[in-house]
Amino acid sequence: MRTRVAIVGASGRMGQLATRLIEASEDFELVASLGSQDELTGMLGADLVVDLTLPAVSQSIVEFAVANGLNVLVGTSGWSHDRITALERTITDKLDVGVIIVPNFSIGSVLATSFAALAARFYESIEIIEAHASTKVDSPSGTAVRTAELIGDARLDLGPVRAPHADQRARGQQVSSVPIHSLRMQGIVAKQDVIFGGTGETLTLSHETLSPTAYEAGIMLALRATRTARGVTVGLDKLLPGIN
Repeated sequence: MRTRVAIVGASGRMGQLATRLIEASEDFELVASLGSQDELTGMLGADLVVDLTLPAVSQSIVEFAVANGLNVLVGTSGWSHDRITALERTITDKLDVGVIIVPNFSIGSVLATSFAALAARFYESIEIIEAHASTKVDSPSGTAVRTAELIGDARLDLGPVRAPHADQRARGQQVSSVPIHSLRMQGIVAKQDVIFGGTGETLTLSHETLSPTAYEAGIMLALRATRTARGVTVGLDKLLPGIN
């Protein structure tokens, strides 16, 4: 029996990709293709919802789906720690509902972020440079925020990274004490460099997305996991065996 899926944000780049993958799959059936401004009741015939919209509307979409007992796969940026914590409180009383939030569907990107968290304990100077297409409306990216938060978690007993002159605007936005610098340019799909500075050396962990096809395996992995998800899960790394 196929799982019925509603996509909100179906006309966007990621929405079109998810649509193609679902329609080609033997596991899933697309029953609703909605825009971010459409009536959310259109998702009610589905078994699960995929949110690929905009940060400004994503929260209301997820809240509506959860309130109606639908599991949700969130691929929209902008889910801060506070927003996720609020969602966890909401789902506490709905044990039969699950939400999976994926800042980046690229398995290579997820691995690079995991490597960055591993390296974070060995360096005092750490900064992130992330680049996306000029059409991406939010910055820093969800991937960069997730990377910085995991770096911060890895350094809880070591303290914040060294980020001199953080009061200057050109020094980037700090997340978990890590400066993040965002580029929004034509000709770029997605790229992130995490740069570690030590005595007499630097280490750069770099990941570049060359084509949207890099997201396909991660989307399908997350979709299958969302069918039986409970509570709130953040990050594709939580779904990959051997990462945690």
